[in-house]
Amino acid sequence: MVSCASTGGGGDEHAVRHIASSYPYTSGADGGLSLRDNADEITQRLSDEIAARVRPAGVTIAESRLTRLSYAPEIAQAMLRQQQANAVVGARTRIVEGAVGMVQLALRRLQEEDVVELDEERKAAMVSNLLVVLCSEQATQQVVNTGSLYQ
Repeated sequence: MVSCASTGGGGDEHAVRHIASSYPYTSGADGGLSLRDNADEITQRLSDEIAARVRPAGVTIAESRLTRLSYAPEIAQAMLRQQQANAVVGARTRIVEGAVGMVQLALRRLQEEDVVELDEERKAAMVSNLLVVLCSEQATQQVVNTGSLYQ
């Protein structure tokens, strides 16, 4: 068995660097292979490349694995920011979907139970207010409206 854990700059390290630099860490919109999402396929390609490099010396590769990849600090920070941004977008999407469902339910219940008759302008105001309350990241302040929408 040949270990590729060395950092002496041999053919094994060159193969690892070549493979690691050939694929992005995560899949983009194109859906191509990535180090994170397609470890098995990429490890197989790494094994094939190492095997080709050491075959002339009569060495056979029994196994190879990517156990840890280290990135330059600025690249790691950019990757972390991208992951955080994706998490924020995903969370906000779920919040908005839930808020819209709650607004639809509120409007339907008000109409079914004949609580209040809302014209389109008042519906729009209510929808706006509910979405602000439901999607806000901070506590909302109550406001007492002493006027009318039509003044």
